[in-house]
Amino acid sequence: MEVEVRYAETDQMGVVHHAVYPIWFELARTRLCEATGYHYSEIEKLGYRLMVTGIDIAYRRPARYGDTVEIRCRIARLGSRGLRFDYDILRGRDRLARGSTEHVWLEVDNNKVCRLPRPLAEPFRRVAGQDGTVSGVDP
Repeated sequence: MEVEVRYAETDQMGVVHHAVYPIWFELARTRLCEATGYHYSEIEKLGYRLMVTGIDIAYRRPARYGDTVEIRCRIARLGSRGLRFDYDILRGRDRLARGSTEHVWLEVDNNKVCRLPRPLAEPFRRVAGQDGTVSGVDP
């Protein structure tokens, strides 16, 4: 997906603040969830959440006010109770940042860790490329 850098996302030098990147990750992750056929709000209505348990970001080059950046997201690991999303933030051919987020599945009712929900297993495996089709999605 593409995002135009807004003034509010930058510091006094016009450079995107480091705290904005996790927000961009969330935008791309939500878009990737939609590729499973389930908007994230629908996943919650089914009774599940994806809780962030870790985040890693390597900043390489600054994004600046007025730039348009591309955020790529893919499912890098899909386990029985959790998953990892990997991200690349690009401006043209320049990689600005690379990162990942770790998540576990929770049941909404009790906030307890659970296994990959049965109705979501096939759609998430398909998007993760674990069924022999695609390997992630460039949103």
